[in-house]
Amino acid sequence: MENTDYNTVKGIIFDYGGTIDSRGHHWSEVIWNAYLRAGLHIDKQAFRDAYVYAERELARTRHILPHHNFLDLMLIKIRIELQQLTEAGVIPAATLEEKTEEIARYCYEAARECIEEARPALDALHARFPMVLVSNFYGNVEAVLRDFGLRHYFREIVESAVVGVRKPDPQIFRLGCEALGMEPEQVLVIGDSLRKDIEPAESIGCRVMWLKGKGWTEAEDAQTHPAIIPTLAVIPTLLP
Repeated sequence: MENTDYNTVKGIIFDYGGTIDSRGHHWSEVIWNAYLRAGLHIDKQAFRDAYVYAERELARTRHILPHHNFLDLMLIKIRIELQQLTEAGVIPAATLEEKTEEIARYCYEAARECIEEARPALDALHARFPMVLVSNFYGNVEAVLRDFGLRHYFREIVESAVVGVRKPDPQIFRLGCEALGMEPEQVLVIGDSLRKDIEPAESIGCRVMWLKGKGWTEAEDAQTHPAIIPTLAVIPTLLP
């Protein structure tokens, strides 16, 4: 059976970051736009290096705590990025705190706007299907969901930092299916990454929908798939 045949769907697994909170766009692109809005017109490769540095630092050291909401997270993450850019001589140290606040708040409001845009689809799907969230996150996704008024949509949360399995390992999607009490063939996975969401979910037999936005690389942007959707709003119309 094709993984775009949705007649067997009885439950839904949602990705979070990049799917519900940024219209399918990689979060580096949202943050890059925030840099430009804050007047930090730096070389994009320098920005990407700082982005990767911060992600590795967050993976190495527990800066993000379970009670941190998304604004807290962005303040911590952006400060690490700007500290790296300061040490590299790309931006002056005197602007670090001001720009950290400005960029983090832009990102927080951008996420909130996307979430409110997604909410009608989430309402419609929640009324018809049990849903579970499966996310690579920092250990605080519960606090993020509660702050944005999203927690009630999901029966269970399967978070990489909690369960010890990260996408693209298909096992994290098996855990999502188990949380739903369903076989993979009965589960629709909705995500923004072909490599981290769509391919591993397909590999265990789930149905899939790919919310495709701007990716990390040009190669990602060139990829295609029969299950691409333009917005979350179309999902309720595609399900029986």
